[in-house]
Amino acid sequence: MDRTILHCDLNSFYCSVELLSLPELRESGRPVAVCGDPESRHGIILAKNEAAKARGVKTAEPIWQAQRKCPGLVLLGAHRDRYQYWSARVNEIYEHFTDLVEPFSIDESWLDVTGSMHLWGGDGEKVANLVRETVKGETGGLTVSVGVSFNKVFAKMGSDYKKPDATTVITRENYRQLLWPLPVTDLLFVGGAAAKILAGYGVHTIGDLARFDREALTGILGKQGATLHDYAAGEEHEAVSPAGTYAPPKSVGNGITFKRNLLGLEDVRTGVAVLADEVAARLRRHNLKCTTVQVTIRDPGFKDICRQKRLSAPTYVSRDLSEAVMELILSSWRLESPIRALTVTAQNLVDEDEAAEQLDLFAANAAPRRDKLEKLEHTVDRIRDKFGGGAITFASAVKGEIGVEAERKDNEPPVE
Repeated sequence: MDRTILHCDLNSFYCSVELLSLPELRESGRPVAVCGDPESRHGIILAKNEAAKARGVKTAEPIWQAQRKCPGLVLLGAHRDRYQYWSARVNEIYEHFTDLVEPFSIDESWLDVTGSMHLWGGDGEKVANLVRETVKGETGGLTVSVGVSFNKVFAKMGSDYKKPDATTVITRENYRQLLWPLPVTDLLFVGGAAAKILAGYGVHTIGDLARFDREALTGILGKQGATLHDYAAGEEHEAVSPAGTYAPPKSVGNGITFKRNLLGLEDVRTGVAVLADEVAARLRRHNLKCTTVQVTIRDPGFKDICRQKRLSAPTYVSRDLSEAVMELILSSWRLESPIRALTVTAQNLVDEDEAAEQLDLFAANAAPRRDKLEKLEHTVDRIRDKFGGGAITFASAVKGEIGVEAERKDNEPPVE
């Protein structure tokens, strides 16, 4: 049986919250925007209402530019404490309808009403309309757009489909008609970089992506290709996770696209060391160790190769990860060939308290050495926590010119 998932998106949230205390301005229909400093023309627009949006005002554009487009624009200062209060209040309202409420951002949440909708009318659309009415009534005017579907991704796309204060139902019967003609960038987690690559293969719409061969997409984009294909094809099945529940990551990875291509052993060692250091630090933050390490190498033509290695013992020591990754690279890549990007991923994770040392006769003295390295890296963590992440780093990375744009990933998020 399909689930019934709602995605609730508070409309023009920051502006709507500010206007709760300004009912005359709210009823006037005038264009309104929230910004950091209304007195400064050099600030930026943080949010806008529908009237301002209709006049071309955009989030993150300079105030002076917005005022040029919309001379009568009313500017209001931002009050984050109010937004946090109303976000929490609205999520409390959602919890009247189901205990499965997962906040996605300050103004968005998923609700799984599969087990409770019989109490509220018997189908997802009726529940969605009741949620909208209840939020508006109990908050004094905040409105919600709600998407209803059989999975989280399509429910979110439903809440974006029609605004403001609307319900859109996306079913197995109509999703091809409603969603597949939309630009591929409308799909959750498809950014500009991925869209540019996909366009080179003739993929411009969500339908194009769904019809593209899944295995071929995996070859082009790595794991994210398969994930995005599943999203487009309606094959996403992630559960709604209530706030406060902790799901330990299945993998911890870090990817870097370098400002220039890596060439030669020194470049590669530097890139791997930075990646392994970050992955190891994040494993320690999660109190996890890995038993497998994987490296993905991307060339300038966006072709990827992926190799993995089982470790002799569970670890969250950066040196162990770095050595294993270098061994994989040296056995599968010619160092004279340029590398555009690297991703290091720790897999098959175990809790550090359950990570029994797997020693063989040739590594009987490995445990004391690893204990020293673990204590050293925990010390590094404490220094970085106190003085910042750059307090201790690799000299080769500081002196080098490769540069990084880091893409940090838990649970292998779909877009790198």
